[in-house]
Amino acid sequence: MILLVVGADRVDAGKTTFSAGLLSRTGGAGYKPRAGNDYWFDHDDCLNALADGRLYGKDAARLASAEGDGREPELLNPVHRLWRPSPDGGTGLLGRQDREFVVDRVRTPDGDDTFVVNATAAVPDRVARTLPLADAVPVETVEELNAAIERRYVPAFEDLAVRIEAEPLAVVESYGDVAMPLQSLEHSAVAAVAAVEPGRVRIYPGHRFCRACEVARSSPREGQLEKRVPDVIDYLDPLERLSVPPLSGDDRTDPDRIADAYGPAYDALLEAARSSQ
Repeated sequence: MILLVVGADRVDAGKTTFSAGLLSRTGGAGYKPRAGNDYWFDHDDCLNALADGRLYGKDAARLASAEGDGREPELLNPVHRLWRPSPDGGTGLLGRQDREFVVDRVRTPDGDDTFVVNATAAVPDRVARTLPLADAVPVETVEELNAAIERRYVPAFEDLAVRIEAEPLAVVESYGDVAMPLQSLEHSAVAAVAAVEPGRVRIYPGHRFCRACEVARSSPREGQLEKRVPDVIDYLDPLERLSVPPLSGDDRTDPDRIADAYGPAYDALLEAARSSQ
């Protein structure tokens, strides 16, 4: 059974906090198929991972900690993208006005990490010294990146989908405001969806949310066409709308406290999941 957590707000919707408490409540396995962070704005998080010669973000680390099974963040998050601010306001390889992609880390199905480097961007010295980039795949165009995605990313995502579908209960967190973070997931396995935004959460049946994803228009997102949550939920009425309280910094770092504070929202999500079985 899959519980999908998506963000109805593009930035800081509260997905990871909601997912961490849900893992505490259910004892499920956490997954974040795609993630990213910024070498400038998330510098401390980058340094924490780079200190061990690794590349992952705080969201995947929080989910790994919340599930309590000792898994590495990379097992929950096979693809992680490192960004940096675009120099002089340039658009970068993926057409972003504010930032450019530097390097992707891809955890392959055999458990190894491979790296794809944006050859048009300057890799920060600390990143170049720390990560094993000598054998990284360089890309200079969107076409080259798409080819790398087909060869390397897609098998990693397909392997992850198989592992997620084999879990008795999986909590899958999306990224940004993207509605479906893993296209290779069987839609029938998605039992219920929580669309999270600051102060509230809306609950949807999994099959109806997935059907709406199929008909919603696509929008550009990080070099790809993606279905965005606001466009998808335009087609749906939620089963429930629930308020979630603001939490202090200490509470947000404690999955058990989150589980207590968000109890009614989790009750509604789990009831929706049971009704779909």
